[in-house]
Amino acid sequence: MKKIMTVVGALLLLVGTVAAQTVYDGAKFIDKDLNGTARFVSMGGAMSALGGDISTMNTNPAGIGIYRSNDLQTTFGLSAYDSRSNTLSGTFKNNNVRGDFNQIGFVYSAKIGDSTPLRYVNFGFNYRRAKSFFGKQKFSGGLGDYTQTLQMAQQADGIRYDAWDNAFNNDEIGWLSAIGYYGFVIDPAGANEEYIGMYDQGNGLLEVEQRGHLDEYSFNLAFNINDRVYLGLTLGGHDLNFKKYTYYEETYPDTNNEGYDLSSWNRIVGTGVDFKLGAIFRPFEESPFRFGLAVHTPTFYSLEYKTSAEINSDVMDPADGKVYNTHVSTVNELPNHGEMVRPFHFQTPWLFNVSAATTVGSMFAIDAEYEYQDYGFMKFKDVDGYNEIFDFENSTRDMMKAVHTIKVGAEFKPVPEFGIRAGYNYRTSLFKDNAYKDLPYYSIQTDTDYANTMDRHTVTFGVGYRSSSFYADLAYKYDTYKADMYPFVVKEGNTIYPSAANVTKVTNDRHQVLLTLGVRF
Repeated sequence: MKKIMTVVGALLLLVGTVAAQTVYDGAKFIDKDLNGTARFVSMGGAMSALGGDISTMNTNPAGIGIYRSNDLQTTFGLSAYDSRSNTLSGTFKNNNVRGDFNQIGFVYSAKIGDSTPLRYVNFGFNYRRAKSFFGKQKFSGGLGDYTQTLQMAQQADGIRYDAWDNAFNNDEIGWLSAIGYYGFVIDPAGANEEYIGMYDQGNGLLEVEQRGHLDEYSFNLAFNINDRVYLGLTLGGHDLNFKKYTYYEETYPDTNNEGYDLSSWNRIVGTGVDFKLGAIFRPFEESPFRFGLAVHTPTFYSLEYKTSAEINSDVMDPADGKVYNTHVSTVNELPNHGEMVRPFHFQTPWLFNVSAATTVGSMFAIDAEYEYQDYGFMKFKDVDGYNEIFDFENSTRDMMKAVHTIKVGAEFKPVPEFGIRAGYNYRTSLFKDNAYKDLPYYSIQTDTDYANTMDRHTVTFGVGYRSSSFYADLAYKYDTYKADMYPFVVKEGNTIYPSAANVTKVTNDRHQVLLTLGVRF
């Protein structure tokens, strides 16, 4: 019988090589929402060649070079989130309505002259909510032939039996296997340092809640050259605050409903910086046609991963046939209110944007653009800037792929003061078909769930009113995508078993209404 233990203060001695991240964490911070001014959103974010909107400093910085007057504006929104999880046990729905403060910014336009090649030099600042991490999903049903205890046992394989007494002071032992061992849900299988999950069939319950935000602060400098060439540079600052709570439960009906529940609290906080370069060209003097080019450097993040976990179990120890109630927790045993804190650096991939636009008189404008970003090139690094210890986490090309985004937007003005707009976005999936969340044997993560998101579609509409100085814009956005969510993954040799028995089909919808108020002077 293993001695019942709680996590002890020796956890403080864990070294910085202990892993705390997966590609699923990194993907959350790369993917951004379509957000900004109501005019920008109502045109599907397709304004990189048209320019003339504050939000373009986040897509093509040269768009600020179109300005010939000063601008001050702010945007508010209201979002309705709808998540539907379809499992063998039925459909679970979660709905929530939240208010948003989306954006505030200004542009200062300095005229240089009419006869010089450099006509305007413009300065801009913009704050926007780049991403909202709000969401809740649920799974419930039979697990088929695999349970989470098998993943715990696989992480434990190869650990000496005498190492468990000091498990949480050993950076060669992952938290998932340790908490499973102390919770009596994995057990030695023999003399070869192998382990087994106590059960291979059962029922599971998974609840996942996410909260937090990614805010972006942009500082822009743009130039107008001969009203034909526009150049821009944006320095971006990013503020990340991501929280995730996971509750997972397994019960085994054939054993008088023995089972366990595992709770994980995870938080990632920190800041990042990037640069965006852009240009807009009007190649024909007598034509309004223009095309744009933009490149975004990686965002270089300095982050902290904070986590804590606990397990409650009532399973029978086969050594004596008795059922033991066990509680294992990091809470109150560590500083920082029971959290293990791990600093790390993260680097997003480069992003490339090409766009084209034209106008027909003052009545009609259309913009189309394409973006490319290869998620396989995200990188994790330690606090000293080295990525060798993250070789496992940086094998992202096995899980992630290049993402292609197409944006189209149009605006029609039946009269100069009034505009009608519409837009559409299509973005391909981030994940390869066989992607899964694999925890290295030394990981301190205990949340094993993951979701492979699919293609995303966004449809937008809007209207706007402009007087000589004041303007107001209203936009509606409908965003939808599906995902396959799994509570855990089991590997046998080179074969992966995220079996269809425990997959949850999730549909995520978001309805958003935005209002922008501004003045030009």
